[in-house]
Amino acid sequence: MADLSLISVPVATGIADAAAQTVAAAGGGDTAPVGPGRFLYASNGSGGALTVTVATPGTVSGLAIADTAVSIAAGDIAIIPLANVHRGSNGRAAITYSGVTSLTVAAFELPL
Repeated sequence: MADLSLISVPVATGIADAAAQTVAAAGGGDTAPVGPGRFLYASNGSGGALTVTVATPGTVSGLAIADTAVSIAAGDIAIIPLANVHRGSNGRAAITYSGVTSLTVAAFELPL
């Protein structure tokens, strides 16, 4: 798994070209920091739908919390929150993909 660096979005100006900040999704998955105001930007440039899954390792009353799975249509973009519920033992979210051909990703943070 590759570690995605967190990109801070300036509140006053934003980011004009978020896609320019992305990197190719790693075949074995990626990790990213979690917390308030943090999210994963995923852009599917392939010819078919892809699913991005963010693991939720915790439990509630002994029951596993379902992983966050987001289907992204061909040519579409998804914004997926990286909440504290996604925090793994290494302090980061574990992210996997159903395919990585033409999938680019970035981890962003909106300052609070």
